[in-house]
Parts: sequence; structure tokens; C-alpha cells
Amino acid sequence: MNDSTQGAGVTLANWRQAPWNRWAFHHVPEVLPVMRIAHDPARVSVLPKAPRDIGALAFTGPDGAQRTTASLLPETATDGFLVLHKGRIAFEWYGNGLTPSDPHIVFSVSKSITGILAGILVERGQLDPDAPAARYIPEALGSAYGDCTVRHVLDMTVGIAFAEDYLDLTGDFARYRAATGWNPLDNPALAMDLRTFLVTLRRDANPHGAKFHYVSPNSDLLGWILERAGGLPYARLLTELLWSRLGTEADAHVTVDRLGAARSAGGICVALRDLARFGEMVRNFGRVGDQQIVPRRWIEDILQNGDQGAWLATETAARFLPQGRYRTQWYMIGNPSGAHCAVGIHGQWIYIDPVAEMVIAKLSSQPLPLDEATDHLLLAAFAAIADALRA
Repeated sequence: MNDSTQGAGVTLANWRQAPWNRWAFHHVPEVLPVMRIAHDPARVSVLPKAPRDIGALAFTGPDGAQRTTASLLPETATDGFLVLHKGRIAFEWYGNGLTPSDPHIVFSVSKSITGILAGILVERGQLDPDAPAARYIPEALGSAYGDCTVRHVLDMTVGIAFAEDYLDLTGDFARYRAATGWNPLDNPALAMDLRTFLVTLRRDANPHGAKFHYVSPNSDLLGWILERAGGLPYARLLTELLWSRLGTEADAHVTVDRLGAARSAGGICVALRDLARFGEMVRNFGRVGDQQIVPRRWIEDILQNGDQGAWLATETAARFLPQGRYRTQWYMIGNPSGAHCAVGIHGQWIYIDPVAEMVIAKLSSQPLPLDEATDHLLLAAFAAIADALRA
């Protein structure tokens, strides 16, 4: 089946559903409007190879069944899987028509990229994480964001009345998706843009800072904050301050709403090796070669901080990572090796194990947005790969 045939029948209404997502997730510009995030051809860094037989690695999953990495990849609807060990490619695999040069949507891994971008603006003196969010977005006064800080937004501890329900077809989340341009509009005359939608959101009963409450609108507001602080559109900020300096080999892009607002919470699309390069930069505390492109102290803060009490106050968070924390749009696993990760729906991952000197990048087209059993299976696989690389 050729690529154009695979895309037959993909629409705005079904692009996130199986089986259409297997094509749509690495052809997003053919479904949605995007803005370019440019790489710098003069700075492309070669990823050296040091192959390991990771495909044959056996591990036992939480269900008690033994698998190999090679069997895990198709089982978990993997489109691309890359393991870096000490900055070298130890294992690389592609499926479902993805090629090394194809940008693939990373969904909420976009949040973690946005959180890293924020640190550059903090170091430049353009952003104060402890300032009121309304200092940068006065339009938010009177909304849930009117009296929170940027730090509350970064750490997902805004007291906000919003449910992150990916299967919602009629409620707030469906209206949010329509405002982002990700869903078709039942009534185009009632079309709302993303940022107008954000400032309609209201408080819940929780004080800001008291409880981890994961909602994607926070990260879209964060992108808006970064634009105001940095004085450039989100895609240009990401290009100039980060993407063009990473050694990336392909352009990325980000989806935008009908007025051109970037979907910084979930719309970034990148090639697999470039996702791994980004993870390797984080593993190296913001360094790429001899250049410090992200402040080391910003990444150290991510690894060392995060309110575990706020995390454990949320049942789904505690079930996902019982020893975990969340800081600046990143998850801390809570294991002895200090592993941390970025996670997106439908199976997108960056997983970093500092002790194993390992970065895993995974791109997927899982049928369901959320699948707890698959998440725990993948965490077991990632830990087994890290153990093998440490040995």
C-alpha cells in the first residue's frame, strides 16, 4: 500500500482515530494548518552509531508475560523507536510508514519542550516564573488564570474547573479541541479561537498550588506567556532559541488555530532522531557539544523539585507513578536512577535514565489516547533497557 493510499479517508473528524492515525500522525500538515520550526542545516550534528542487540532483550511485563523489545514495538503501535546510549544510536526502528525524515506529532511531549523553552527566557531575564500569569496575559484577569502564577501554570497546579477527557464529544474538552482547530465545528458561526477559549475557563474549589491537576489549556496559556515575554511568535521563539541550536536534521512544525495561535500543549511534530537529540540535550543539562543552550540550573530545578504532595493528591497521578513528581511540564519517575520523562497521548515518549546514560524516543499511533496498561508495560521495558545498558 503506497503512502497516498494510506491517507485515503483521513479527515479532521477522524485523524486521531485508528486506523487513520497511523498515517495522519506523520502527515499532520496535510490535515491541519501548521507553522514551521526551522532547523539550521549548518549546525546538523551527526549521531554516531554503537549498535546493541536491544531488539532481542527480554523482560517481564507487569502482567507477568515475557516479551522482547522487538515484540513490544508492534504490540504498542510503535511508529519509531530510538535508543541513545552515551549519545550514540544503540537501536533504531521504524514502522507504519514512518521514515527518519518525517515529522511525527508528539502530542503532550510538546508541553515538556515548552517547559524547557521557558527556562531560556528566564535566564535571559524576560520571564519570571514566580510572577502572576496576568502580568503577561492581562486578558486572563477574571478567569482561572487571573490570580495564579507562572509557576502554577508550569507545574499543573492551577485550581481550574476543567476535565481532561480525551473522549469527550460534547463538553468543555470537545469545545477546547474545536477552538484549537483539531475538531470540526458543528456550527462555524460559533467558532472560537484558542486564546479566547482559554480566558473563559474558571476556578474550581482548590487553591492554586494545592493539587496536581493536569489540563492541556495550562500549557497553551504557557505558550502564550512565552510569546508575550519573548516578544516573538511561539514557532519563532522555538526556532531561534532552541531548535536551530540542537543540531537537528529536519524542520519541525506546530499546529495553529484559525487565528495562527500555536498549540504549544500538544501540536509539535518532529522527526524521531531530533526528538532523541532534544532528550540528549536535557540529559546533558542543557548542553549540546560545547554550547550551553538551556540553563543548567533550569534543568537541575526540574530534576530536584516538584511537589510530591500535590502529585499524590491526584488519584490518577499516584496510580501512574506512585513515587513520582511533576515539575515544569516534566515527570519524575521516582526511581533510584532519577529517571524522568515526557509523555504524550497515543504513545509518545522521551524517557531519560541518567545513570544508564540513556535516552529513549518513542513515536506511536496507539488506538486509545490513554492506556494505563500500555504505559506500565512501556515503563517496565524502558527500565529493562536501562539495566542492560548499565551492565
